[in-house]
Amino acid sequence: MLSNIRPTWVCIPFVCLLTLPAMPQSRVFVPDPLLHMTLGDLSDSLNSGAVSLNQVRRAGLEVFTRPLTTVQGYGDGPFRPSESPPTAPGNRPTLQGNGTSLRVNGLDAQSCNECHSIVSHDTVPPKLGIGGVGGLAQNAFIGPTQVDVSDDWHTASGRDGSADFNGRFSNPPFLFGGGGVELLAKEMTADLQDLLKQARSASPGTITALHSKGVHFGFLRTEEGGVVSLDHLDGIGFKDNDGKRAEDVLVVRPFGRKGEKFSMRDFGRDAMAFHFGIQPTEVVGRNTDGDGDGIANEMSEAAMTALQVFSVTNPPPIMETMDQEADAGFRIFTEIGCSGCHRPVMTTRSRYLPIAHPEVPHDPSANVYALIDLVDVGFAPAPTGGVYVPLFGDLKRHAMGPGLAENSLHDPIPNDEFTTARLWGVRDTAPYLHDGRALDIRSAILAHGDKAAKSRDLFLNLKQQDQVRLIHFLRGLRTPDDPNAELVEPVAE
Repeated sequence: MLSNIRPTWVCIPFVCLLTLPAMPQSRVFVPDPLLHMTLGDLSDSLNSGAVSLNQVRRAGLEVFTRPLTTVQGYGDGPFRPSESPPTAPGNRPTLQGNGTSLRVNGLDAQSCNECHSIVSHDTVPPKLGIGGVGGLAQNAFIGPTQVDVSDDWHTASGRDGSADFNGRFSNPPFLFGGGGVELLAKEMTADLQDLLKQARSASPGTITALHSKGVHFGFLRTEEGGVVSLDHLDGIGFKDNDGKRAEDVLVVRPFGRKGEKFSMRDFGRDAMAFHFGIQPTEVVGRNTDGDGDGIANEMSEAAMTALQVFSVTNPPPIMETMDQEADAGFRIFTEIGCSGCHRPVMTTRSRYLPIAHPEVPHDPSANVYALIDLVDVGFAPAPTGGVYVPLFGDLKRHAMGPGLAENSLHDPIPNDEFTTARLWGVRDTAPYLHDGRALDIRSAILAHGDKAAKSRDLFLNLKQQDQVRLIHFLRGLRTPDDPNAELVEPVAE
């Protein structure tokens, strides 16, 4: 249900044709009349049953799949040499001065679904759909200023086979199950904020362990005057926490390969600017043309809300019934320590995901105007009153060793740290790892380093048959069947 907060629900008119090979017939997306409603009217309609959650999701699918053009504000506007930094959205050049796209630092697609379009890469041909992963060609180049395509930066020592790149190279993950992940993160953040309050009221020298849902994020040490030291955190925070508020540091951020974003809306705001040059009003302000392209209000709060609702209600991945070999593989997966980071299941306290605007990262209960029942979108209820989230992850960052480290100059997260990959759906989501360098599951396992090196070595020391069993188990973790198909209207006969 929605509260009585009443921002305007703005219609963005268009018709988007979409063909899904996995569906039995061609389908067409039809703009939904609810886009003309205010959020308050939508709330009343939901409470009366006149409007369903799927209708709100359908509006978000429209935002997710629409091909954006300059009419909606695509691009960074007129190029001005004085703008700085030149890699930031709003200031970027275009490739060869084409005036539209850049590709090597965003401005690289017209819709979200261009990069999230593969439901299964395990079939031939691939199964396409809405909200899936991307292949290598859909990787995003993030924040570079140089790419050593010719491998000649090392002229003193000769070519070394590495086309160096001083940015990030990111393979698009799927959206499936995002609501469960977000609810886990919000509850974990609330736990950490409570522990922070306890540490501030404790005696100097007190150590407060940061535990939530069985995941350990290091500890806080209380200093004089209620000041807490952030020097002993693990898998949370930033490369440099100096000068940052403890409240802002102790936020679980599960989205993005590096664990940078605390919610799917938070991710979507930056994605709109980075990939399309679209400026959300909640970032630049209403009636503000921040990039000078003559268009204000390029993405309204209402459009972002619809996109958020669609994103968090994508159905969760599924797990096949385990046969004897898969059951043995799961036991091996646990015995060699994989489940220490790839936790098979986590459980929420509530089944209701709060939707808020404006969001407050350290206070998930602030400004909530909607609650979404995750049981209604496919999560299994738990005796706690919450839901089971079988993500095979821990929402924490880990050092993965120099072999996987990026070479970003300005990223706030250490180059060798990545959020634990959530393995649900892993059968269908090749290529693997943050940049898609591993083309199969075994290659992904072998690339693990640093804190994961012990489990990697134990895997290598397994008998061949046991390695096969473990991978057979993982191949039982699948993406959902025909996700979001119910949101696309059948073509009239």
